[in-house]
Amino acid sequence: MSNDFVADAKTEISGMAKDGMRHPSTKPVLLGGAVGAAAGLLLPVLSIPAGLVIGLGVMFYKRVRP
Repeated sequence: MSNDFVADAKTEISGMAKDGMRHPSTKPVLLGGAVGAAAGLLLPVLSIPAGLVIGLGVMFYKRVRP
């Protein structure tokens, strides 16, 4: 199971890097990062960089494993 996720994640990342903003996953993942950064700005227990990373990670995971 984890090998499948790693392979799917690798394929998704390489597609996003190759196609840039034209890739269907790029905009939702960036939007998730922006929402996470905003949450980090508003919540005192979460920093902006941590919110950004968490938001990117959650949206990327949702794109790989819907």
